[in-house]
Amino acid sequence: MATAKMHVKKNDMVVITTGKDSGKSGKVQRVFPEKGRLIIEGLNMVKRHTRPRPGQSEGGIVEKEAAIQAANVMLVCPACSKPTRTGKRFLDDGSKVRFCKKCNEIVDK
Repeated sequence: MATAKMHVKKNDMVVITTGKDSGKSGKVQRVFPEKGRLIIEGLNMVKRHTRPRPGQSEGGIVEKEAAIQAANVMLVCPACSKPTRTGKRFLDDGSKVRFCKKCNEIVDK
């Protein structure tokens, strides 16, 4: 299976548009482009029941972040601070960057 094109990257600020955490924003911790999913810091929390294992922590109920579909989040533009769609643009030096479709500013540093 081919890897999906992701509109968000690690350390981007995003806002969740659908689901139980809709309207909340957070920072992207990990991106899985082959699955089209990502993990957002402190959001989409699930509970996992873990067994005690020798040499590791004790067992119990652990709360951790679960992956969310990349299509269910929108990038928050650093310039205008609004959730926005992004486009791709080539600069004069040939590099490809993302830009905000609302304020037309470059998102990548």
